[in-house]
Amino acid sequence: MKTPAAKPLYLIPVLSKALDVLELLQREAEPQSLEAIHERTRISKTTIYRILKTLAHRGYVSQLPNGRYRAASFPKKALFGFGSESADMPFSADVTESLKAAAASVGVDLLVLDNRYDATAAVRNAEEFVRQRVDLVIEFQIDQHVAPVVADKIHNAGIPLIAVDIPHPHAIFFGVDNFRVGFEAGECLANHAKRKWQGEVSWVLGLDIADAGPLVQSRITGAFAAVRSLLPQLGQDRFVLADGKGLREASYDITLDFLRSRPKQRGMLIAAATDTSALGALDAVRKLKREGDVAIAGQDCIREAMIAMRQSGSALVGSVSHEAASYGPRLIQLGLAMLRGETVAPYNYVQHKLVTATSHLRRAHAAD
Repeated sequence: MKTPAAKPLYLIPVLSKALDVLELLQREAEPQSLEAIHERTRISKTTIYRILKTLAHRGYVSQLPNGRYRAASFPKKALFGFGSESADMPFSADVTESLKAAAASVGVDLLVLDNRYDATAAVRNAEEFVRQRVDLVIEFQIDQHVAPVVADKIHNAGIPLIAVDIPHPHAIFFGVDNFRVGFEAGECLANHAKRKWQGEVSWVLGLDIADAGPLVQSRITGAFAAVRSLLPQLGQDRFVLADGKGLREASYDITLDFLRSRPKQRGMLIAAATDTSALGALDAVRKLKREGDVAIAGQDCIREAMIAMRQSGSALVGSVSHEAASYGPRLIQLGLAMLRGETVAPYNYVQHKLVTATSHLRRAHAAD
């Protein structure tokens, strides 16, 4: 016996349209643009946009980086675990906020645990992710020595893993091209020396992060390579590498000792692996009133560094932005692709850009 059609009186028009959109996405193998959905359904673009955003928020639809939409294949909302580097580190805090917003926008639940810049905490948090049975882990911790331990715990639980900035076994990598961002910071320093000191440089200090391992250390390797390429007359013995640990206090102490042991020398360049480290170096330069003798370049473009860079006569002359706001959307979409069984690249690099005092002031004026 044929089931009688529902009376129009009992239909909810907007719900019916939402189901039309969802069923279309479920039928199509390829992600669809809003325009394509409009052409197929003849629903107004404004209504389709609101439907798609609602379905994405509830986890039924995923929006890809190119703006297209596809039906999510999960019977329930996905739960991602995120081990943040440290809530006390500005760049890590920016990445965490970006990730929270991106997860909420596509309906992914996010469990955030703070690694506190500490290897023991990172291992403990990995164990908690396993205990909570998360669907995927995004790991942002600084110590290369503990990376295999963290990765092994997650891998043995059968949980996919994305490693941010520091490579981990069994993990997909996501982060900056460390050598390239370092090279661009080094070019910034060398060009500053040419403009301000006619290329007369006495020392180049690199504030590294020893525990982070060779990939992150290649930031300073890149910076040194750029300075050598632009200032070839500078001898190899003029380059000094020190472990600033990516921390402000450690970098302050190193820079203070470095400058005190060279009281009359000018033309000193400092390449820092992070802006937090660069700010420590800047504190030391200011304490000794040596801003005219030193130029510093950092990484990350955190807010405090940008403020310091804008100050007249600042020794902090540049930083490479790792575009923290882009981390969240890309990490969430990368994780969803992995859970869908899609093939993803083993190394996924973020866009970056050099910011100098001049370019930062220009952008600030444009915004006013």
